Amino acid sequence: MAFKDGFLWGVASASYQIEGSPYKVGGGMSVWDMFCRREGAISDGSNGDVACDHYNRYAEDAALMQTLGIPNYRMSISWPRVLPAGKGKVSEEGLGFYDRLVDELLARGVQPHATLFHWDYPYELYCEGGWLNRDSADFFADYTRIVVERLSDRVKSWMTLNEPQVFVGMGHRDGTHAPGDKMNWPEALRVGHHVLLAHGKSCQAIRACTKQPCEIGWAPVGSTAMPATDQPEDVEAARTAMFSVYAKTFWTNSWWADPAILGHYPEDGLRMFGSDFDCVRPGDLETICQPLDFYGANIYLGHPFRADEEGKPQHVDYAPGIGRTIYHWPVTPEALYWGPKFLYERYKLPIMITENGVGMSDWIHLDGKIHDPGRVDYLHRYIREFKRAAADGVDAKGYFQWSFSDNFEWYEGFKFRFGLVHIDYETQKRTPKESAYWYKQVIASNGADL
Repeated sequence: MAFKDGFLWGVASASYQIEGSPYKVGGGMSVWDMFCRREGAISDGSNGDVACDHYNRYAEDAALMQTLGIPNYRMSISWPRVLPAGKGKVSEEGLGFYDRLVDELLARGVQPHATLFHWDYPYELYCEGGWLNRDSADFFADYTRIVVERLSDRVKSWMTLNEPQVFVGMGHRDGTHAPGDKMNWPEALRVGHHVLLAHGKSCQAIRACTKQPCEIGWAPVGSTAMPATDQPEDVEAARTAMFSVYAKTFWTNSWWADPAILGHYPEDGLRMFGSDFDCVRPGDLETICQPLDFYGANIYLGHPFRADEEGKPQHVDYAPGIGRTIYHWPVTPEALYWGPKFLYERYKLPIMITENGVGMSDWIHLDGKIHDPGRVDYLHRYIREFKRAAADGVDAKGYFQWSFSDNFEWYEGFKFRFGLVHIDYETQKRTPKESAYWYKQVIASNGADL
């Protein structure tokens, strides 16, 4: 059995991780440029100044996507490349880059899917309070309008935000990601609320400015719960855990998705955060809750739960010796069954897997090839579980492998590799890995041969 006709196969990447920093070519700095200059912030001391030099090599990369049979590409747009100060004057060179990139992709038969924010918040706006400044939502809407007015004659698929759980939680609460702040809960929750306002206002701007019918989604990450067994009580426990705010944490699904899709914050979250969360103004939730065409889900792993004696969710340990990635993430393919299933049940939107992949330590072998059977096996197992979810009634819209090429992996620098294409960072030579050719065949069969 194959996936349904029209299923979207693709790869994904993010601007700061591949392009090279915009401030090098007339754009502005982002908080990641700032963060990379903090001593000890990046594991290997590197930065994204050059990264994969995609800014200069985009045509080569688009041609490689065509060669590898990739029909869809989830790209992100750098806010400070388009608006060096985050607002005000537009960089024609920066916006022109995305013009050229989109044209090149389409000429190669690759459909672009644009994410408007994948963490590279403009440094100049950070100096004005960053996401803590409520005006950031309006600045983001203005930026959205500029991009959509320019590209929507060719771009039909838009995503507002990537993983607010990460850039708010790790960037503003934990301090391990850019901008590296360690806010108290009242301030961090305010940041999160402003981010959701930005999502809503961005959706409104896309709908108002698009030059052709389009689709709008977003790409949160959340935390995927899986039942420890197939017993009904354990399935129900996992479902409950998937949408519970069980602690003061941003690693939840419902705290973000309930306002955006259902129009209200979850009651257990409001009880959990209590008086720390007091920044909602009249009309905010109406702005945040905008119609979406799909739910983009970034899923890499799941957490097992069972029902305790009272039927409540209880987290259980992974099996001893479970396979783990180079990040020490457990390999749990069934997360791509249960995560989409639970999300679809609750939010009633088609599910697009906007990120799924595995970080490894790949190198060029003596025969000149990159043999990555572990990645092939990982992707095979995970995509097969997503196909099982589709067979069980989930409206599976598409699958975007993370990532097209190796890249700057945030606070880990260049230590780990997620790509289907190997990058030699000294020469910028691109070499497809075995997994790239395997994925080409999966796409060609629409998943029938999994």
